[in-house]
Amino acid sequence: MPTPLTETELRAHAAQAAQQPRCADCAALEKPGWESISGAMNTSHLMSVGPLGTEDEWDRLDEYHPQGTGLWSPDAPIALGWHPYTRSALWRCARCAGVFLRYTEYGGYYEEERIRPLRAELLCTPPLPGGD
Repeated sequence: MPTPLTETELRAHAAQAAQQPRCADCAALEKPGWESISGAMNTSHLMSVGPLGTEDEWDRLDEYHPQGTGLWSPDAPIALGWHPYTRSALWRCARCAGVFLRYTEYGGYYEEERIRPLRAELLCTPPLPGGD
């Protein structure tokens, strides 16, 4: 598995994306928080850049919400080392440099792909519970 992207690398991708407007396909994906990827959404223009976590971290299901946000909150922190970012990967558009986080939620009877724009102002690397 590739080496996870660092906060510095993610910030660089976000800064580059902020320098130009989104193409039509990416504009349709620019929702403020995590969204389920429906069959009506086009993501074929996105290319994988790399993971945010490792397979060893996938069992870590603790989320980071110090301001009372939740997973679906538009202003929820993008907390590296915490769920769901341990299972997320960065995807980038070749046309407009738009960057998105994607992960697959595995439930008992379903799989659901989710997507969220990378917003630098929400990116953080808080300490892990238990000092991991």
